Amino acid sequence: MSEVKNPGIIMKVLDWAYEKAINGAGLVESASMLAGDYQKMNSDREKAIDSLIQWQTTKCATAGFITGIGGMLTLPIAIPANISSVLFMQLRMVAAIAIMRGYNPKSDQVQSLAYICLTGSAATDLLKSVGIRVGRQITESAIQKISSNTIAQINEKVGFRLLSKFGSEGLINLSKAVPLIGGVVSGAVDAASTKVIGKTAKHTFAY
Repeated sequence: MSEVKNPGIIMKVLDWAYEKAINGAGLVESASMLAGDYQKMNSDREKAIDSLIQWQTTKCATAGFITGIGGMLTLPIAIPANISSVLFMQLRMVAAIAIMRGYNPKSDQVQSLAYICLTGSAATDLLKSVGIRVGRQITESAIQKISSNTIAQINEKVGFRLLSKFGSEGLINLSKAVPLIGGVVSGAVDAASTKVIGKTAKHTFAY
């Protein structure tokens, strides 16, 4: 299993995962389809979002499901399938939340904010460092004013932040060191991080 050593590789993976999340791939439904499914099940938008987060968290803890996603989505970059699959699922969940809150997931600004949601509890501070305060300030119209330079800054910060998570001291070596229980530990970590990411997306994409 290879190590992730370059933030540029992280960004390539995120770009790949986001494109698949928005457009779908084979039997894997897109973020808009996923959002539609949960909205049909619950007419209350906020309850629909909470249900989405709950079920995506459960799926991210299931090794078999992650393996299945990895088999459907072929990543043209050398990175562990479990990492790329989890990132795909988390980004699709975030994009679906943005859609349910009325945002356009195909805009560069929304895509960049979706990436920063992956940093979880660090997202607010990272956004503040580039002059953006989350909450009511970030409306659909407001985020369209985020400059390309700011987007580049956000993406750079996300790349380095995730690099520290998936680097040589991160989850990759954990599964190497404990092969018998690595899957269980990794699943629990993925589930916990997915739940935090979902809550971060709810806070970031205000309405």
